[in-house]
Amino acid sequence: MTSTPAAAPANAGNAAQIEHWNGQAGETWARLQDRLDRQLEPLGLMAMDQAQIHKGWRILDIGCGTGQTSLELASRVGPEGRVSGADISRPMLELARRRAEAGAVANASFTEADAQHHDFGHGAFDLVFSRFGVMFFADPVAAFANLRTALRHGGRLNFVTWRPARDNQWVAVPMQAAFEHLPRPEAPAPGTPGEFAFAEPERVQSILQGAGFTDIAIEPRDAAIGGSSLDLTVDTMLSMGPIGALLREMPEKRDAVGDSLRKVIAPFAGPQGVRMGAAVWLVSAAAP
Repeated sequence: MTSTPAAAPANAGNAAQIEHWNGQAGETWARLQDRLDRQLEPLGLMAMDQAQIHKGWRILDIGCGTGQTSLELASRVGPEGRVSGADISRPMLELARRRAEAGAVANASFTEADAQHHDFGHGAFDLVFSRFGVMFFADPVAAFANLRTALRHGGRLNFVTWRPARDNQWVAVPMQAAFEHLPRPEAPAPGTPGEFAFAEPERVQSILQGAGFTDIAIEPRDAAIGGSSLDLTVDTMLSMGPIGALLREMPEKRDAVGDSLRKVIAPFAGPQGVRMGAAVWLVSAAAP
């Protein structure tokens, strides 16, 4: 395995996201990597299956995080192919590199890069892939236009992204319980970078068209995700996302929020751990 030395991304437009994912958010994700991989893996595999990956392909994995998707993609392309994982989070990339080294994965490399402007090479890839890593761009049209230039003629874009939070049981149920004790944050302005920034398919369609992609398809899919114990699920919800951010400001509320979460999550616990409904878009497009 080879790795590009870390270099601080410099695009001011994404400075807030770079700061966010190189701070506590990235460190927490790396710490909870096994739980989060267990939760998100089936959704990433769904998108990979849709991409119909061939042996020998060159794949760019955007928002690769701690490396689970890149390592699976590397297995699918075989030793004659290669996978380049890109992310802005140094803590997550450090773990991704360690995992690749531990698994002796020679055809995966990782680069600290802001995909909105980083030069990945013209026509260097057969596929640009992402599992929940493309919703954080300050200028998504510019970002996807940049990614399109990295694809060969006829190359493909495949990613999975969240549908609205209200349609995602794993979000809506715990948030309702948590906001019995915590102030509800203001809804972000439309188009604000974040995990639900691509919830509306019309916006995704417009962005990809503006970036020069063709043959765009946006398909809804549903799945049950999770797999951790009730205790670990509650702990993860207390540590991540808006609930975790609010509790860092109001730690005295943690026990009360935890009790409420446990009550509403317990009915979803079973022999395979806690499993709750997830609603996503599978998005595909072509580089002309």
